[in-house]
Amino acid sequence: MNCRVGIYTLGCKVNQYESEAIAELFSANGYTLCAPSETCDLYVINTCTVTAESDRKACQFIRRAIHKNPKAFVLVTGCLAQTQPDRVAAIEGVDYICGNADKTSVVRAAQELLTLGKKPETPKIAVVSPDAFGFEKMTIQRFDRTRAYIKIEDGCESKCTYCIIPKARGSIRSKCPADVIEEVRALTENGCREVVLTGIETASYGKDLDRYSLADLLTQIDRIPGIGRVRLGSLDPSLIKPAFVERIAGLKSLAPHFHLSMQSGADSVLARMKRKYNTKMALEGMELLRHAIPDVQFTTDMIVGFPGESEEEFQQTLAFVRAAGFLMIHVFPYSRRAGTEADRMEGQIPEAVKHQRVKMLSQEQASIRKRILQEQIGKTVEVLSETYRPELARGHTPNFIEVQFPVPHGCRNPICSVTVTDTDGEFCYGELAKIDEKG
Repeated sequence: MNCRVGIYTLGCKVNQYESEAIAELFSANGYTLCAPSETCDLYVINTCTVTAESDRKACQFIRRAIHKNPKAFVLVTGCLAQTQPDRVAAIEGVDYICGNADKTSVVRAAQELLTLGKKPETPKIAVVSPDAFGFEKMTIQRFDRTRAYIKIEDGCESKCTYCIIPKARGSIRSKCPADVIEEVRALTENGCREVVLTGIETASYGKDLDRYSLADLLTQIDRIPGIGRVRLGSLDPSLIKPAFVERIAGLKSLAPHFHLSMQSGADSVLARMKRKYNTKMALEGMELLRHAIPDVQFTTDMIVGFPGESEEEFQQTLAFVRAAGFLMIHVFPYSRRAGTEADRMEGQIPEAVKHQRVKMLSQEQASIRKRILQEQIGKTVEVLSETYRPELARGHTPNFIEVQFPVPHGCRNPICSVTVTDTDGEFCYGELAKIDEKG
């Protein structure tokens, strides 16, 4: 079969994993995978709906594919397709729509369209409840350079007032532990040096299983022969309790880096968001991890300009960020989302105020990051090389500090020992100490 397939992926790491699994299934069935920017015979658009801007971009990518080749078959899946299938169907040129249940059906649908031999008059809409079939069985064998994302959980049962994702993703479903172990084992044997375990609400892994938790899964993965680094996706801070920390502290493979989904540093704002924790709980959890795991670093997400956010509440967020000492913060201005409770709240913040607060929080974070990176100077660290330019490599340490360093011509060893010599406040720079020859 000489059918060229291009896959556009928007949104989170879960979507990226699912697109990779779909791509491998297309490849296994004889299709030729191409960059979606190329002229293809068939396009798959895996959409996001976390914000109104995400919706706009998803529709833009759909139209871009249709414009690229009006004769191509166009199949749309993902969160926008799940929540607004009629909006997607209204775009002339779309042929098949499914949501977040049975995403791999796009491969079967593609074959049916090719057998038909022409674009249908109206698109087929195959959207059902996102959790209609439980946890969809997917697996990957390939990975991008040295890192692979593995989806271990789907769905979210939180009721955060700003978020539409529970509607798009359904209830909590955990991937069978044996399937996760086998996928990690296969990737490790295939040369993967880092796996990232991710989900819509990674901290909820195991809640639908019988007496099995995320800590149990991490413990089993740690026993896989040859296992490299294991990194966790975004975590709800309420997970970080003494029993969890005690379980994971001694794992050799677990990267000492945790991305905590904070969203705000003001307790009153967190309450309006209906988050499950407060700043005291978060700081206590971070202190537990710092005490138990040497050199641990933290990253987070923050929303500023949430409805009703006062200047005092914003100052509380700044104070919390100083106390927490995050290596990196993804700062977002609050974006109204139709269908959410927050969209109907009074006290919507003017855009100019939001952007000013983004600037102030970003500046505060830059100062903290610079201090953390300066503390690395003189240390010899293990770097997983991820990108290369001529005689120059860049990658991350286990605790997620990004380091750039010169390497001999043609060197592509994934694990390098690097002595940090300088920083510009954004990256660290170093000199090669030695190369892991087993890499």
